Amino acid sequence: QVQLVESGGGSVQAGGSLRLSCTVSGFTYSKYCMAWFRQAPGKERERVARIGHDGGKRYAESVQGRFTISQDTAKNTLSLQMNSLKPEDSGMYYCAAMRGYCAADAAGFTYWGQGTQVTVSS
Repeated sequence: QVQLVESGGGSVQAGGSLRLSCTVSGFTYSKYCMAWFRQAPGKERERVARIGHDGGKRYAESVQGRFTISQDTAKNTLSLQMNSLKPEDSGMYYCAAMRGYCAADAAGFTYWGQGTQVTVSS
């Protein structure tokens, strides 16, 4: 049974940092694309960063240079280091997974965590 459990969200002032973690169980990393999505109230869920089954990383333009996605296969953990946070980074952050190549949007991802809230105040 696939399970993704996020942690690490919270409230921070603009310019601060947070690190999100996603503990993964039930599948083999090497065959899956892993990603972080976020959703603000009234907005669509958007992909923030992803790491492919080949290790390739991509970021949304809005977070490029500020966020870093990484995975520790020994600990079955996906992480998102978020620096220089802005109020527009606020939202619910979700860990997601899909087998094979990475889809560009949320509809393509099969497995989801329950989400962790990030709030950035100005």
